[in-house]
Amino acid sequence: QVQLVESGGGLVKAGDSLRLSCAASGRTFSSYSMGWFRQAPGKEREFVAAISGGGGSTGYADSMKGRFTISRDNAKNTVYLQMNSLKPEDTAVYYCAARWGWTGNYYITSEYNRWGQGTQVTVSS
Repeated sequence: QVQLVESGGGLVKAGDSLRLSCAASGRTFSSYSMGWFRQAPGKEREFVAAISGGGGSTGYADSMKGRFTISRDNAKNTVYLQMNSLKPEDTAVYYCAARWGWTGNYYITSEYNRWGQGTQVTVSS
């Protein structure tokens, strides 16, 4: 089973960039597709981005396309979320998640069965 630990969150200003990392334990990391989700206060958890086990396929929420980039380094058992041109509405707790394999349902929260504890991202105006 894989365990996930996010890092890299913090307080930034609008327009700044931030890179989140999610370190995974286990020897089968490359068999898991990985997703980033976020949850703002009073709102439901929403999909941000996902990447297949080998990194060859990615998917993004429409509002993040062009600003956020997901990547992974399987040698380091780590997945990243590069966030550029941050906006105050990007303020949320960001979670990474893992699931076995890759299908077109990568944007669905319930498809993932391993979750990290989350990292807070706060964007000031």
